[in-house]
Amino acid sequence: MFATMKVHFIAIGGSAMHNLALALNDMGYQVTGSDDEIFEPSKSRLDKKGILPNQIGWNSNLIHSELDAVILGMHARKDNPELLKAQELNLPIFSYPEYLYEASKDKTRVVIGGSHGKTSITSMILHVVQSIGLECDYMVGAQLEGFDNMVKLTDSAKFIILEGDEYLSSPIDRRPKFHLYQPHIALLSGIAWDHINVFPTFDNYVDQFRIFIDKIDKQGSLVYYEKDPEIVKLVEELDGSLDTKGYNIPSYSIENGITKINIDGVEYPLEIFGEHNLQNLLGAVLILEKMGISKPEALNSLSSFKGASKRLELVKRTEKSVVYKDFAHSPSKLKATTAAMKNQFSKRHLVACMELHTFSSLSKEFLSHYDGAMQTADTAIVYYNPHTLEHKKLEPISKEMVAEGFNQEGLLVFTDSNELRAYLTSQNWNHKNLLLMSSGNFDGIDYNELAQELN
Repeated sequence: MFATMKVHFIAIGGSAMHNLALALNDMGYQVTGSDDEIFEPSKSRLDKKGILPNQIGWNSNLIHSELDAVILGMHARKDNPELLKAQELNLPIFSYPEYLYEASKDKTRVVIGGSHGKTSITSMILHVVQSIGLECDYMVGAQLEGFDNMVKLTDSAKFIILEGDEYLSSPIDRRPKFHLYQPHIALLSGIAWDHINVFPTFDNYVDQFRIFIDKIDKQGSLVYYEKDPEIVKLVEELDGSLDTKGYNIPSYSIENGITKINIDGVEYPLEIFGEHNLQNLLGAVLILEKMGISKPEALNSLSSFKGASKRLELVKRTEKSVVYKDFAHSPSKLKATTAAMKNQFSKRHLVACMELHTFSSLSKEFLSHYDGAMQTADTAIVYYNPHTLEHKKLEPISKEMVAEGFNQEGLLVFTDSNELRAYLTSQNWNHKNLLLMSSGNFDGIDYNELAQELN
C-alpha cells in the first residue's frame, strides 16, 4: 500500500474526493482538506469523521513541507493558491485516479468503463463480492445499500474494483480518469458521445476508449457489449493477444411485474428490470467469472440486487402508480430508461420527464442527438433552466429548439420548475407512472415530497 500518512485534499467536497478522504481517514491517515463550497451529503459525512474544513475557501497556509501528498480535485483551478504553494514546495501532487492507481499497484485492478452503465455494473459486482464475503477494495460513483463509503482501500485485498470514468483527471492532468488505472480485467459497456466540452468530435471521444483498451495488461481480459458497433470496431483492431469476451441481453420474461432471466436453462427472478440493466447484469457476471466466482453463485446473489442509487430507483409505489428516478441525461440513457419503464408496466400510461442539465445536453449543437430519445413515453416532458445556460456560458436555447431536437409529437417543454411541479400534481395518476430523469434535481424539486403529492 502507498505509504503516505499526511494527505491534503484540494477540493475535498467532491463526490469522489470526499469518499477517498473518508477512506484514507479510516486507514489512520492524517487527512486535511479545503474547498470553496461543500454540499450535502459530503458536508455531514466529513464532519462526522472530524475532517470537515474549519472554514470555506482556499488557504495556502494549509500546504506545508510535512505533507506526504496533495490530492487535487477537478473542481479546483490551475491558479488555485494551495496548488501553487504545493508546486512551489515540490510536493507530490496526485489526481484521485492517479492516487488510486498508486494505492493498488500490487492488486488485480478490475475497471468498468463505458459511456453508460458503469455505475450499475460496478455496483452489481460489489453486491456479489460483499454477499459471498470476498474482500475487495473499490471505488464506485453511487451510494450503495449496505456500504458506508464509496471508496475502500486496504493492505490485504487482492482485488480492487474501479468505476472507470472517461472525464478528465484534474486541472493539471488532462488525461481521462480511466487511462490511469491500467486494468488487468476490464469491461466496456458501450460508447455514446458525451462530454462534448472536452471531446469536441465523436472520433476524438472514441479514441479515449481505444487508448483505454491499449492500457489493459497484455495478459489481461476485456469483456464488452457485443452489440455496440463502436466497441466491436475497437475489438476488431486488436491483434488477438488480449483475452476478449462479448456479452448480450440475456433471455428474459416479465410476469406480474417481476423480471426473470434465463441463463443456462435456469430462471433467476430479479429486483431490477429493463434490457439495459439485464445486459449490465450479464457483463457483471462475466467479470465475476474472471475473478473466480461461478456464474450460478453470482446470479443467485444478484437476484437480491435492488439497483444503484438514482439508477431506476423506486421513489413511491401504490397499487395503481409508481414513481421512479434515474440519473439518465444522455440520449442513449434516456432511450434505454424510458423503454425499460414502458416495457415493465406496458398497460400503464408513462409520463417521462427529463432535465437538460449537463454541458452537453444544453449545447444547441447537441440537441439533435435527442431525436426520438423518449419515443416510448406516452407523455414526454423536457425541463431546462435558462439561467443554467448563462452560468455555463452557453448560447441561449429556446423551447422551439428543444422541441425540434427531440422531434416528438406532443412534447411538453418547461423552463420554470414551479410550473412543472404544478403540472405534475394536477394530473390524475390512476394507472399512470412517472419517471424523473436528471443529473440534477429540476432546480430543487424534492422527489419524495412530489411523489406524496401525486393523487
